[in-house]
Amino acid sequence: MNVLVKNNFNPKVAEQKIYKKANIIGEKMIIELIEKELKNGKLNSIYLLYGEETFLLETILKKIKLNFGELVKGINYIQIDETNVKELISDIETPAFGYEKKLIIVKNTGIFSKDTKKKNSITTELSTKISNYINNNIDIINESNIIVFIEENIEKNELYKTIEKYGIICSFERQNPIQITNRLKAICKSYKVEIEDNVAKYLIETCGTNMQDLINEIRKLIEYVGENGEIKKDDIYLLSTKQIDSVIFDLTDSLGNKNIQKAIDTLNGLIYNKEPIQKILITLYNHLKKLYIVKLSEKYNRNLAECLNLKPNQMFLINKYKVQAKYFTDEELRKIIDELINLDSNYKIGKIDLNLGLEAILCRYFSRE
Repeated sequence: MNVLVKNNFNPKVAEQKIYKKANIIGEKMIIELIEKELKNGKLNSIYLLYGEETFLLETILKKIKLNFGELVKGINYIQIDETNVKELISDIETPAFGYEKKLIIVKNTGIFSKDTKKKNSITTELSTKISNYINNNIDIINESNIIVFIEENIEKNELYKTIEKYGIICSFERQNPIQITNRLKAICKSYKVEIEDNVAKYLIETCGTNMQDLINEIRKLIEYVGENGEIKKDDIYLLSTKQIDSVIFDLTDSLGNKNIQKAIDTLNGLIYNKEPIQKILITLYNHLKKLYIVKLSEKYNRNLAECLNLKPNQMFLINKYKVQAKYFTDEELRKIIDELINLDSNYKIGKIDLNLGLEAILCRYFSRE
């Protein structure tokens, strides 16, 4: 199937949807409170940690383990996953021989899903059973156990509500630029390295909002400037690995300014760095689609963040999208989107080389008149 068609984007349908109704952005929870409690050495009996910011989640889990103290696997440290989740209640009831408490990590078991089609009825029954057990034995749990549930995604089922009643629930959403900047500056400060807010913002725009990626990049920059040094934008430009989305922004800027040679050079740079050409095509397609949605949202006076389904930590992209959208007309963007779809289709049946086809489209639509 055509990858871009599978994306299910139709300019006319998009226009109708934006004209009628905007999408809804989900809620967000912060993690500063749990960090503060752990810093002060406080441990709760039950935690539910979930979300896509896995680096911060794993950091919290490490702090919980550190606060707990010595871990002896199978004695006072139990690991539960989907293969042995049925043993959870038995593990809670088993004494931690020679130790005051037991730490139980319950990871990616699926017991927080209401979807019985995705998770069978046995899992749903087990979730209810665990919920009832916690309700009836919370005093025992508080006295002898620390239980940490970890999931990628959750639904607010009965077990969730029980943990909400007795424990701590923390959602690890991607951090917003201000939160990320504060974390990056704190890391730099610990190594006696300076970084200005605008420079940290540039790093985020260049490398994205994934904390693991940013930690790797900031450590590299700290090593480069050394103690008592200061990280500058030029250092980031020279040393940091740009996310493909950031490079596509640069490529689109070149297209908007009719600088085709620079756009082609950027494209070839991605290929040289071994980015798959089809991934480049899809990323460019999605980017231009967003610019088209910007045009429609402005035309029909809709909330741009909702139309683009931007998460709270992505709000800084709004102005960048708006600026780039001004380079093009609605008609230009619709034509290029259709051309990219056709290119993908023709590539799939062997009619055209993807690299040459993409270069041809860029030159045809964006060269100076």
